[in-house]
Amino acid sequence: MTVDLFAGIPVSDYQHARTWYEQLLGSAPTFVPNDTEAVWELAEHRYLYIEELPERAGHALQTVFVDDLDQRVEGIASRGIQPASRETYENGVRKVIYRDPDGNEVGFGGAPLE
Repeated sequence: MTVDLFAGIPVSDYQHARTWYEQLLGSAPTFVPNDTEAVWELAEHRYLYIEELPERAGHALQTVFVDDLDQRVEGIASRGIQPASRETYENGVRKVIYRDPDGNEVGFGGAPLE
């Protein structure tokens, strides 16, 4: 079975948010379906998208689990974005949280350090 995932994030200002997400994700969108949406393919069949929906902006919670957490956080920092917070759970799983200009949360999770 193939599953495609589109995880959406409502934003108040499309252009401002698009620039921020390009910095966070390190690339231009994979495709732009219209003037108020941009889509990034994070992995095969797994997409993160922003859409200008001012009345809903600021309430999204997304976590992307990656196998290169430390390198990803370094890359994001090199593009000018710092984490809002970091968490380590009792089992050692780590999460680094970023907040976009509207306050939407995008977290990157990683396995425990060995």
